[in-house]
Amino acid sequence: MNDDLRVVPLPIAEWDPSLKNIIDDMHGSPINVHRLMANHPALLQAWWSFRNYAVNGGDLGRRKGELVILRVATRVRAWYEWGAHVERALKVGISREEIERAKQGGDAPGWEVSEALLLRAVDELFDNYGLSEQTHAQLREHYTARQVMDLMAILGTYFILGTMINTWDPELDATTQEKLPADITREQFEREYPTKG
Repeated sequence: MNDDLRVVPLPIAEWDPSLKNIIDDMHGSPINVHRLMANHPALLQAWWSFRNYAVNGGDLGRRKGELVILRVATRVRAWYEWGAHVERALKVGISREEIERAKQGGDAPGWEVSEALLLRAVDELFDNYGLSEQTHAQLREHYTARQVMDLMAILGTYFILGTMINTWDPELDATTQEKLPADITREQFEREYPTKG
């Protein structure tokens, strides 16, 4: 890659002073994707509140939010996003079997109805750039209007990150990799989801 095109995660010592609140929020150890975004301080600062809302699942809650993020990671084929959120999903009690099933989407057997709908909605939003009237009506049998908006917002947040990850390819943080089961690897993920281009 042309060195002029390469954007790399910035060491904290090189961060703009305006980003001190983000360093503090991350207990002095921002992860690599945030270090990457620190190359654009105004963008990272503007995005931070949205990120904090989305990573906690908004009105969907942590479990459903993480299921959405896992599905988005497969759709954008972003290893870093997948690895980081397998670790987060395990922390909130999503099982290994459910994590693998998220790769297959909402049509995989075993989901309860509301979660199957959520995962199908992620795919529909990617494929059609909006929800059909039928899907929207089905979602509204289980979710409020705010929760449907949160589904879209979480998808958008992690689509943004996925495009940055796929363009500049930050390494998965060692502290995250250490917490992953041994068979959750970049090589295994990229065999299933080869990058385009």
